[in-house]
Amino acid sequence: MQFAKDSFYLALQQRLAALNPARTVTINGTTVPAIVVVENLPASAGEPQPNTFYVEWGSGNVLDGHAGNSALMSLECAISYYTLGTVASMVDRGRVLGQLDDELLGICQPPSTEKMDYTQSPSADLGTSVFWSQPAFSEAVTSGVEDDTLNYSSGRGARKVLYTQAYQDGRVARRAQLTVFFFSEVTLL
Repeated sequence: MQFAKDSFYLALQQRLAALNPARTVTINGTTVPAIVVVENLPASAGEPQPNTFYVEWGSGNVLDGHAGNSALMSLECAISYYTLGTVASMVDRGRVLGQLDDELLGICQPPSTEKMDYTQSPSADLGTSVFWSQPAFSEAVTSGVEDDTLNYSSGRGARKVLYTQAYQDGRVARRAQLTVFFFSEVTLL
């Protein structure tokens, strides 16, 4: 599963760098394209930074269908981001959020990439692809509104996770959900 997560993330990171080279973030003193995986951030990373895409992984499932002895898997993914705008009065927050929405749509196209093993150098092509659904965008959220809803499906039903955040800094935020599909490296009998 990790190979699929890495391949998806690095494809989006490379696409963001090509689409908008100015969209960067500094993490631990290193400037990188402004897309990060929450589970890979150090505990000292602090609050999320504005104008940055945050990838969060949800539940994974084995789906019906396979290629040879490999299971077809799905993995829920949420990408969150927010902006404070570009001017002190924050009157352009909606416009900047729209730019972030467009960038997310742009980096998700085409909705596939090769599955790679990035644990070795040079990376190795694993011979299959990772592909994903189109992002489903939540409503834009501002101060004091229940938001960031993500449905996690499991074998025994679905559970809904709600996060309530009262933003005091005037941010406008969005969360997009999508599903990533890939063939497992585990051999089925």
